[in-house]
Amino acid sequence: MEVNKIILTFSSLPQNVTIARMLASSLGAQMDLALSELEELKVAVSEAVSNAIIHAYSNAPDQFVTLELEADETKISIQVTDNGCGIPDVNQAMQASYSTDPDRMGLGFIFMQSFMDELRVESEVNKGTKVLMVKYLSHNRPSSH
Repeated sequence: MEVNKIILTFSSLPQNVTIARMLASSLGAQMDLALSELEELKVAVSEAVSNAIIHAYSNAPDQFVTLELEADETKISIQVTDNGCGIPDVNQAMQASYSTDPDRMGLGFIFMQSFMDELRVESEVNKGTKVLMVKYLSHNRPSSH
């Protein structure tokens, strides 16, 4: 089984969200995902990377976000990691409409859960957050979906 792995570390600048989206979409296109699935992949990656930039680092451009993409013939795995402030209560953060920023709608994790087949969030206060998402190719999707 051939595995393609891409690791990109970039400054926590809002304009880099677009680069992360494009990279995920390009990998998804190689995997023959449907256009709707490519859009879902891009939204999920956008939300994870935006969360790192906006919430973990409070838009501090001198910090870094790491995006890891791994694809094989069955799935695409995406990991977004930051070394920011961390999430005190991951379960609370994953609830609809919860946000630490009053100008935000608090739907990032909801989109990730809806658009990906698996979502796991690991976080430690003052150490950072790791978001792991998996999208199975249609013919390999677990029967529970």
